[in-house]
Amino acid sequence: MENWLTHEGSAFINFRNYKFQDASTHAFRWVDAKHLRFPSESVGDRELLAALIGHEQFRDDYAGGGVLPEGTRHGPYWLRLVTPDAYEAVSREKSELILREWLNQFGAVPAELEANLRREAFDRLAAADRIHYLSGLGSEAFHDWGGVHGEFHELVIINSSAGHITLLVAADD
Repeated sequence: MENWLTHEGSAFINFRNYKFQDASTHAFRWVDAKHLRFPSESVGDRELLAALIGHEQFRDDYAGGGVLPEGTRHGPYWLRLVTPDAYEAVSREKSELILREWLNQFGAVPAELEANLRREAFDRLAAADRIHYLSGLGSEAFHDWGGVHGEFHELVIINSSAGHITLLVAADD
């Protein structure tokens, strides 16, 4: 199947690269943002989510292996079990709350990290037309070593006016 999404770039924010007041607070946490462009013609969210799931950038186990074009895993889940129905439409406020609760669970975040998260996550959420949260999968969808992440949060941020979609994953392991 031809995929009409174009990968424009990615950003990986590794908390290890920042100085926390308590050195143990980073807890091997990170945020990964994959930025893709879609054609300007009108397309529904279900079609966008299906195209994203079908894109090779989606084939990432987020456990050090990177994107595997022929991969069978997505994060902690078997790729074949991730469908557009697994995503819940969420408000900008709810998506920010999800990220903030995860982000602040161990205390204050260094200013430089906060600035990078603002640019890659929070500014994109603020500009979004629609946001979807991967919430329809449970542990029964885990692949053979899918429990490696302590927490795994995935947001799909759609900015139709700009023709951009961002796959944002915030996780720890």
